[in-house]
Amino acid sequence: MLTLNALSCERDGQELFGPLDLAVSPGDYIEVMGANGAGKSTLLKTLAGLYSQYSGEYETTSFLYQGHRLGLDGLLSPLENLAWFAGLEGQQGDRDSLLSALAATGVLVKAFAPCNTLSAGQQRRTAMARLLVSERTLWLLDEPLTALDVSAQNLVRHILAEHCANGGAVVCTTHSPIEVTNKVTVTLQALTEVQRQGAEH
Repeated sequence: MLTLNALSCERDGQELFGPLDLAVSPGDYIEVMGANGAGKSTLLKTLAGLYSQYSGEYETTSFLYQGHRLGLDGLLSPLENLAWFAGLEGQQGDRDSLLSALAATGVLVKAFAPCNTLSAGQQRRTAMARLLVSERTLWLLDEPLTALDVSAQNLVRHILAEHCANGGAVVCTTHSPIEVTNKVTVTLQALTEVQRQGAEH
């Protein structure tokens, strides 16, 4: 589903982290951890085709990417946003299934309200519903627990575990470990200026 061959991301010509070799198969949950600035978000953006400063190679199948920006249109309701997400994947997105997904993530009561009137947590829950309607097997998720209360965090953990149990795979950056079967932790070590200078000589 995803392979990395000596993949290393750069910023302005400076390497963010050392080469990575990785193979992700159905059922795998890959947790990417590291200090701020280590390149976790940059790695996911690269795998999603949104960042071009890298060396090495990667190959991926059809994926769903969720970054720090949720991609919600504030003038549209959660239901309308979810229908738009489904349309991007070529799905019909029937109303009942979309409402069911919003109910599962706890925002059914806000299904018809403009997203710009929702709290940060409710907007996160709306974006979470996208996972429930997506047919993509590989998920690239950047800090999915951000701005969520404890119940919502537990729901995310359940959704990720169920996705992997059903043959999907997840590559996820997080500061809070998520316990999922077949978990592999990849820790990115940010290169210091001294290390970078040493690598140049």
